[in-house]
Amino acid sequence: MVEIGYTMMCEQTPPGQLVDDVAEAERAGFDYAVISDHYFPWLEEMGHSPYAWSVLGAAARATERLPLMTYVTCPIMRYHPAVVAQKAATMGALTRGRFTLGLGAGENLNEHVIGQGWPPADTRHEMFREAVEIIRELFEGRYTTYHGEYFDVDSARLFDLPDDPVPIAIAASGGRSGEIAAEYGDALVAVDPDADLVGLFSAAGGRGKPVYGQLALSYDRDAEAAKERAHRLWRWSVTGWKVMAELPAPVNFAAAAQTVRPEDVAGKVPCGPDVDAVVEAVRRYTEAGFTHVALVQIGHEHQREFLDWSARELLPALRRL
Repeated sequence: MVEIGYTMMCEQTPPGQLVDDVAEAERAGFDYAVISDHYFPWLEEMGHSPYAWSVLGAAARATERLPLMTYVTCPIMRYHPAVVAQKAATMGALTRGRFTLGLGAGENLNEHVIGQGWPPADTRHEMFREAVEIIRELFEGRYTTYHGEYFDVDSARLFDLPDDPVPIAIAASGGRSGEIAAEYGDALVAVDPDADLVGLFSAAGGRGKPVYGQLALSYDRDAEAAKERAHRLWRWSVTGWKVMAELPAPVNFAAAAQTVRPEDVAGKVPCGPDVDAVVEAVRRYTEAGFTHVALVQIGHEHQREFLDWSARELLPALRRL
């Protein structure tokens, strides 16, 4: 049975509400929760981008059973991998094993802020490999010294670790990133229901491991209002990953999405109160081999009504998948 997650979308929601919403998601019956880790929102209209790790600490205390996960953290620029390892280990201890560290090679949008430029994709993959090696070694609890092409660690050790090592889920879009995910990851993260990517991951050593996906939707009793909101806040997503990883600022995403129409977004994002439309969208993930799908409700002002609808109608329907 597919597990259904709730997304704490930092790019659209104030920090206090993120904590309140994830506690309500636990009560509504979601199986787990993920959080985005951004410095910027995708568009200025989204209006928020709090520090994900502060929110996670509060979420750890506001929930009791819900597994939590970063979706995803980039450990190659804005954060040094040794610091990511410490943050993740602390979350594993705070949650008593309810935390998974989702990692990815990042986006220019968030990483350019440190002023060191944005490396090409091949370089980012090599940096990412080194970062994951460092994090895994530190999770073992020993003193670690590491000298790589991109990162150095000088006699580091984590003193607060959970009883079991924090699982690492790795984001991939195909090719090299899929192979890295299979080699180093305990799970795969992907943004589209891509059966070929799941097959590559399985063939390269990931067979039997969890596969995490994410589905955006715009719930509203008024389907036209849902469609308008999805276009206003989510039109950036239609540009595709090769664009999304490279643009440096919300203004660039606004320019790239200038010709995106409401019907273009609605073709990818279920809009309105139709439970069956969401079920069919999730089914595409399960048929591609995904074991977990996290839902994103577009618009921070509409989280509570979405959570009520999920508890009452959507989650029971998804349980029948």
